[in-house]
Amino acid sequence: HIPQGPVCTNLGLKPGQRLTVKGKIAPNAKSFVMKAGKDATLLGLHFNPRFDAHGDVNTIVCNSKKVEEWGAEHRETVFPFQKGGTVEITFGVNQNDVTVHLPGHQFTFPNRLALPVFDYFDTQGDFTLQSLSWE
Repeated sequence: HIPQGPVCTNLGLKPGQRLTVKGKIAPNAKSFVMKAGKDATLLGLHFNPRFDAHGDVNTIVCNSKKVEEWGAEHRETVFPFQKGGTVEITFGVNQNDVTVHLPGHQFTFPNRLALPVFDYFDTQGDFTLQSLSWE
């Protein structure tokens, strides 16, 4: 069973806006997920840091999902997360992509579904959401 965190709808994030997520990673974390998109079925970004899950170790796997159809996985090998630590991640929404700002690193993931607005956000797994802010 994967613990489910709060679910946000109606965020109304448009290009040029940012969503900042702060929280605590479980001491025995295997992986956690943050999902952003139009709703639970149209995900512009499925962000999945894996400490040790699905054959990946210390890897961030990103993807998009359209109803039941996943896109191609995108992997980042920079892994600035610590088990039991706290983390702040900012997602910057742009016209064509999402910029993911991590401690000491950033990368972009294409907005494959061409979503004009990101309304939905949730977290799952070995992560406790402490705060969520957007501007």
